[in-house]
Amino acid sequence: MTLKLKRTPGLYLVGFMASGKTTLGRALAEDLGWPFADIDSEIETRAGKTISQIFAEMGETGFRDLETQVIHRHVQRIESGFPCVVALGGGAFIQPRNWQLIENNGITVWLDCPMEIIRRRLGDDNTRPLASNRNGLMQLYEDRRPLYARADYKINVDTDDVVELIRRIRELPIF
Repeated sequence: MTLKLKRTPGLYLVGFMASGKTTLGRALAEDLGWPFADIDSEIETRAGKTISQIFAEMGETGFRDLETQVIHRHVQRIESGFPCVVALGGGAFIQPRNWQLIENNGITVWLDCPMEIIRRRLGDDNTRPLASNRNGLMQLYEDRRPLYARADYKINVDTDDVVELIRRIRELPIF
């Protein structure tokens, strides 16, 4: 295990929407025996509304403020020595204030998923506010990739096999 992960035992999964952060995060946390946190799900619970409703009522800025608050709470717990696998929302890691919160408080792993897999996984899902414009989806994807690349590690998500993806993460020089 790297010194960084020993000091602050947080493992943050980052990547574009539908890249598998929640599915993989939940399975990885179980494999590690750590708690799991899904930031988007916690925001919805805290607000008592769906992310789409939050975007509609508060705008993206209001949503991002809630997001930062939830991330900050997890970082504080992780800094206190409570390990956790955290699935960040697709836009969380690209926000400078969120990146600064987690940069030195654990390990970030970018789930680099090809657009064709993302489109398949999204299907007809219209619950994701930033996916509603399918024509602009590729541009959003390309705009975010350089920011995701700041993660400590990257794994290619070229399969839906969760066991294989966990194996790839467990082979990283962080454990």
